[in-house]
Amino acid sequence: MKHVSILAAGLLVGVAAFQYATTASGQSDGWITLLDASNKGDWSEVGKANWQMKDGALVADKLDGKDLAYLVTKNSYKDFQIRAEFWVDEEANSGVFIRCDQSDKIDAKICYEVNIFDKRPDPTYGTGAIVDVAKVDPMPKAAGKWNTYEITAKGPHLTIVLNGQKTAEVDDSKHLSGPFALQYGSGVVKFRKVQIKPL
Repeated sequence: MKHVSILAAGLLVGVAAFQYATTASGQSDGWITLLDASNKGDWSEVGKANWQMKDGALVADKLDGKDLAYLVTKNSYKDFQIRAEFWVDEEANSGVFIRCDQSDKIDAKICYEVNIFDKRPDPTYGTGAIVDVAKVDPMPKAAGKWNTYEITAKGPHLTIVLNGQKTAEVDDSKHLSGPFALQYGSGVVKFRKVQIKPL
């Protein structure tokens, strides 16, 4: 009986150590993974694109119809950080739309659009900008490589960081909470990992 108690105590210590190691390595540090290399995740669709898991990324390269396509989170978020790893070609028009006022219609009027659009005719609101809210100068290029967006929204304060460089920062209180969405507009768009951390 004594041996069983010692074994049980040993198992408890082992489980506690494992849980601590898991937390210390960042597995449960508040980040929620919505999409990764093996899992498309659970999104609502607005518009239709040919999204498919391919080579460890969620890929789209064609619209089904004339309307732009969006993958929209089922949950609503107020203050948060988003980390999104993406790859686009030169023709791509994409973006991450945050704090949308509704979930069944997505556009830059009812959301903040963190743009991914290297060939935008007006580059002041191209890649790295928040369309019609925060300009980017000079506009970085995202095409042809893996990139990481870090998007922070805390109250009215919005900060956009692309590949470690801040590209836009602004105080704006038009949209204070709501779901967020990944856009497919044109070209080739891939998302490899998307995480959110409520603040």
